[in-house]
Amino acid sequence: MRIDIITVLPELIKSPFEHSILKRASEKGLVEVNLIDLRSYGIGKHKQVDDYAFGGGAGMVMMIEPIANCINELKNKRTYDEIIYMTPDGETLNQKICNQLSLKKNLMVLCGHYKGVDQRLRDHFITKEISIGDYVLSGGEIAAAAMCDAIIRLIPGVLNDETSALTDSFQDNLLAPPVYTRPAEYNGWGIPEILLSGHGENIEKWRYEQSVERTKKRRPDLLK
Repeated sequence: MRIDIITVLPELIKSPFEHSILKRASEKGLVEVNLIDLRSYGIGKHKQVDDYAFGGGAGMVMMIEPIANCINELKNKRTYDEIIYMTPDGETLNQKICNQLSLKKNLMVLCGHYKGVDQRLRDHFITKEISIGDYVLSGGEIAAAAMCDAIIRLIPGVLNDETSALTDSFQDNLLAPPVYTRPAEYNGWGIPEILLSGHGENIEKWRYEQSVERTKKRRPDLLK
């Protein structure tokens, strides 16, 4: 998979891809993440990428020309399955969307900033708009990093145990069950005896029941 991320702050989003699972995915050749500095497509001497909004009002708007030029240059080199714009008013990211995007070959991600981007970009270039929650960030970089992490870990071969991703929260509309590790007793606190039984079928049944119970209490909306 190839992911091209367009941003005015490439240094802000660089770190997540240089560590842990995402770094190993890149080293294995399973994913290639490229950070494209939008300012290199800026207009004029000062490489301008934003301007005042028509009609007035507070805040700046990302201009159409630099972004359109960047997108067109990238599209001339390859075909993209999706061109994604990270925006608070987009479709809320969930596991189903991540599963679908993990099957794609080429993704382009545009990080918004200021008051957002010129609407004409959204009308004519963007194929998918995604939000990571009902709140506003200073820019789309953190949101893009979160989305990419959720996608990349699903690519076969990225995780050492590929079945791990299949048992994550939300994969089957259930929250993950509680988990425990050594020591079996700490400060007088033990763990459920079933986990020490060695009976795989009973353990899986217990985990499923715990998932259902936890989902009922914390996210009953998922069971609908």
